[in-house]
Amino acid sequence: MLADAHAHLLPRDYPADAPECFPRMTPVDGDTARELLFGSLRFRARDAFFDAERRIEEMAASGVDFEVLTPMPPLLRYDLPLADGLALARHVNEFTAQLCATDPARFAGFGMVPMQDPDTAAAELTAVAEAGLRGVEIASNVLGASIGDERFLPFFAEAERLDLPVFVHAMPAPMDRLPASATGTYVVGIEGALAAASLISGGTAAKCPGLRISFSHAAGGFPLMVTRAQYFWSGTWNEEPPVRERAIMPDDGPSPLEYARRFYYDSMVFDVRALRYLVDLLGADRLLIGSDFPAMPREEPAGRTARLLGLPAEQEADLLWRNAFRWLGIDPPVRSRTSVADHLRAGACAGETGGR
Repeated sequence: MLADAHAHLLPRDYPADAPECFPRMTPVDGDTARELLFGSLRFRARDAFFDAERRIEEMAASGVDFEVLTPMPPLLRYDLPLADGLALARHVNEFTAQLCATDPARFAGFGMVPMQDPDTAAAELTAVAEAGLRGVEIASNVLGASIGDERFLPFFAEAERLDLPVFVHAMPAPMDRLPASATGTYVVGIEGALAAASLISGGTAAKCPGLRISFSHAAGGFPLMVTRAQYFWSGTWNEEPPVRERAIMPDDGPSPLEYARRFYYDSMVFDVRALRYLVDLLGADRLLIGSDFPAMPREEPAGRTARLLGLPAEQEADLLWRNAFRWLGIDPPVRSRTSVADHLRAGACAGETGGR
């Protein structure tokens, strides 16, 4: 079994009377693809973004049994006026719930909320849960502010109270330290690291110990940064027992690495050597398969690099699917234990025999 915990969707359409600041989807090549127009963004969206049957066919081709579907990150427009941002979130959430309802044994949907107003975002989490969505996606920063800022603590506390997992997707913030060509590579890695570090250093991780939170792309550079924070906390190398008189920034709480091991991380780091480091430092029980599909092509087959690690069978099963359901806080659907490919073949055979 394989669960992809980082896949995206886009609504097929938007209301005709929506505000001008809403996205637009215009047909391309009939209905097989659509072009997303959103501010200055133009993006060609294949039908797998919004068509459940097509998604299942693509899953079968890649060997994926279950997907966690989150809104395409450009939809997380925290610069919109609050009323428009809330209306957009509700439209996307309604579409997500409808798509996932077509096959709950294959899909778990995450909602979005207007983080530009933390109180409204927190209040909207109840509607997200009542819609049958399994969690909520947020960006790694809110108009340049770290998600670990205390103004967002009530949001995370409410997600914890409602038992809703959070997916933090790295989103570039404007900067002049790197050229624009680095936005999708280095800047994304920096953003992921800042998001995870801010939750520890800002106190959210301590105040919300039951929060289940995952970071896209293994939180970028965070797994390499956190070892330095560990040294400052303990005064020792290699996570050896702390020596308080040598610690630079001691405290009585959990260590930075202990906090880091409460988080989940998708394993989309593109190199088996990087993935091996994540297993060694954070544990195989903290990692999820991720693909960014269909915005990016999956490995063929999905999970290939994870299998190259040669982990013991139990740890490999954790990485490939068990951790995803632990993060979601649900039991694996019984039907998903049969592969998507088998399911589609069975449907084809039933059709050939008149459904007998």
